[in-house]
Amino acid sequence: MSERVHPTADVGDETPTPLEALEAARERLEQANRRIEDHGSDAVTEAAEAYRNADELLTEYVDRATGTGRENFQAYVELEGQFSTLVESLPDDLKARAAFDDALDAIDKRRLSESDFERAHDALEPAAQYADLLDEREAAREALDDARTVAAKRRRELDDEIGERKRLVELGTADLDAPVERLRDPIEHYNEAVREAFSAYLHETSARDVFTLLQRSQWYPFVEFRQPPADLREYVEESADGEDTIPELLEFADYSRSKLEHYVESADVLKRRVATQQTYLDGIDAEPLTVEWPPGPAGALRRRVREYRPFVARVADEETVDRLRAVRECTFEDEYDRLQTAAQAVVRLTPDEREQLASGALDAELEALREEQAALEAALEVDDPV
Repeated sequence: MSERVHPTADVGDETPTPLEALEAARERLEQANRRIEDHGSDAVTEAAEAYRNADELLTEYVDRATGTGRENFQAYVELEGQFSTLVESLPDDLKARAAFDDALDAIDKRRLSESDFERAHDALEPAAQYADLLDEREAAREALDDARTVAAKRRRELDDEIGERKRLVELGTADLDAPVERLRDPIEHYNEAVREAFSAYLHETSARDVFTLLQRSQWYPFVEFRQPPADLREYVEESADGEDTIPELLEFADYSRSKLEHYVESADVLKRRVATQQTYLDGIDAEPLTVEWPPGPAGALRRRVREYRPFVARVADEETVDRLRAVRECTFEDEYDRLQTAAQAVVRLTPDEREQLASGALDAELEALREEQAALEAALEVDDPV
């Protein structure tokens, strides 16, 4: 063996794809295994272990055994004894056996310098190559593990990308002239009504009762109110100030402490609890009870309306509840899917995407993604070399 083996790396101007990186890493490990097998796995392991033991001894004593002091001489004696024992214990058929004898000769003198240790290390070079073979195999295994992780991540990303492209292709079949106002008008009328009603509710209802409503929403996945911070919730529940409305508490937070004494139970507590949470309190609005545009599929919109209803009934009048009911009734129309797809297409498709759909470029891209996914799945199913 004339050259030492070092861990390899991909070179080139282009970053390999996850599939290419996985295949290259697998080939690298196979090559590392073949190099070891060419010399005999047990023989390589035995030579590498002997080299590492010898190298460890030299490294341990290089500072202690050089010099002219008594302690330096004692360290030299220890090194020579241990190194001699190591060399004598090696089998005659060990790979690069002569290298260890040459290293022992390099330090077989009464006084050692750093250059003597360098010569000993150089003498061990033929044996070092076997340790390099094992190091390369370990590095190749780690590279393969990393490549497999990246490939698996890419496979998951492809699921999302394929789903997105499929949806775009579906949108490309939409009737862009469809009367989407039949969906938009009921949703806009409801959203406008619930926003007005919720604003009035905040100005008429105690902060304590509002927080009770918000806390109830945590059991309804579609009603996404942010929950009150623990210290603010405790203050509103336990203090008499919780009987005030949220707009009133926000107004009080801007008062001076002396002025606050006339309005609240404790000016200091209100300053600590309310003034520090003004952003949260200002953000409480009707948005978690509004219906997005364009709306989702019929089934999802029905579930959303069903969860909204008890909250809307709590904060708004029957007319607003009727408007919410009208939104739900839209989902049972025969034309709902066509109108919903058209609404999605109008909002989501950019001019570039429409051009790609017209030219067939998105269909080609979808096919390429599916081919990449299939190739990755096949590569990930292959058993890795050990």
